[in-house]
Amino acid sequence: MHTVIIGNGISGTTAARFIRKWSDHPVTLISSESPYFFSRTALMYVYMGHLRQKDTQPYPPDFWKKNRIHLIQAHVTSLDIAHKLLQLDNGQSLAYDKLVVATGSVSNFFNWPGQELKGVRGLYSLQDLEYIETYSKELTHAVVVGGGLIGIELAEMFHSRNIQVTFLVREKSYWDHVLAPEESAMVNRHIRENGIDLQTETSLKAILDDGKGQVKAVLTDTGETIPCGFVGITAGVRPNIDWLKTSPLEIERGILVDAFLQTNIPDVYAIGDCAQLRQPQPGRQAIEAVWYTGRMMGETLAYNICKGPLAYNPGVWFNSAKFFHLEYQVYGQVPASLPPDQDTLYWEHPDGKKSIRINFDKSSQAVTGFQTMGIRFRQEVCEKWLANRTPLDEVLPKLALANFDPEFYRRYETQVVQLYNHRFHKNLPLQSPRNILDKVLQFLKN
Repeated sequence: MHTVIIGNGISGTTAARFIRKWSDHPVTLISSESPYFFSRTALMYVYMGHLRQKDTQPYPPDFWKKNRIHLIQAHVTSLDIAHKLLQLDNGQSLAYDKLVVATGSVSNFFNWPGQELKGVRGLYSLQDLEYIETYSKELTHAVVVGGGLIGIELAEMFHSRNIQVTFLVREKSYWDHVLAPEESAMVNRHIRENGIDLQTETSLKAILDDGKGQVKAVLTDTGETIPCGFVGITAGVRPNIDWLKTSPLEIERGILVDAFLQTNIPDVYAIGDCAQLRQPQPGRQAIEAVWYTGRMMGETLAYNICKGPLAYNPGVWFNSAKFFHLEYQVYGQVPASLPPDQDTLYWEHPDGKKSIRINFDKSSQAVTGFQTMGIRFRQEVCEKWLANRTPLDEVLPKLALANFDPEFYRRYETQVVQLYNHRFHKNLPLQSPRNILDKVLQFLKN
């Protein structure tokens, strides 16, 4: 049974590895982007000089041959579902028994005038990084369009080379559709403190030509003309599925799949950024373009192909990011706008660079989400509290168990408990931070 996987990102590669782990089935992995799997989240660190490109490859080149995973660097030009046949741009035809579509995402472009000019690019692929590297030579000013995580990464990349950056964000505050106002304001301050010209409530209107087909400036919807030599388009991503829209596959925003990652076509599956769950679990999105969900989908699908039915279960939502030096973590549901049936406990350090937020159900007091800025919490501890719907007044005395900051860092659980006690007229104690690791292990064991 020959399984062909289109896309060698985290989803496709994980599926290939686990199919090999659990079977002797022939496996072929196709990608036109790169010959070997690499860590996409590390691209920015290659540009910043922290890593070499080869350092982003988790496996040595001989890994694939040793594990009998056949690699093809080519682009799939057409899919013949009736005959289970792929056509590649190198002229090769490839038959399959099982087909896995794991083609990831592409950057959003919204038909701005001038977006076809030289010096305009998104940041998603290895080719994008190479393009940005080429245009960074002698670059003095770049404009980044779009207020998401890729936008802040690109701004930090340019900033690391002393390239002036103007960051256009159409919302009132950076990432305010994800972060509550307090955390969003904290990130805004941090971006500006790092020398980035953050312009909120400002959208791109047009990209201006220098007369030679290259960028010379952008025009904003406020009427300002900003000279620049590069425009980074980071207005989100979408599933990379345009080439399949005339196929029999059922497609909405992504390729529709059931809980077992099966499409409407027998023996054809979709995983990762390009897959859209027909019925996502409560609190989860139909499409989640996140590294760890792609990995989980890949392993789940391999199990389905090799062993038997297993529904995809991503568990409790979590995510993390860095805004320059400011770390962000979230476990569970912490929406930008608080639902009417929930309350929140929010503590912020006087320096405005650290915070802890705990959301909880008003009626039961069960915790529903944890979010930290500049402070690290243990995933396993937070997930156990969330899964058990532990009441807030049981969580707070043990909050020290969640802290995962390095040794000798200052700890702030006492301040959070004091805030709670003052607000709700309680007198909760706080567990001693001594022997925390032993207490964490005991907590997780129980």
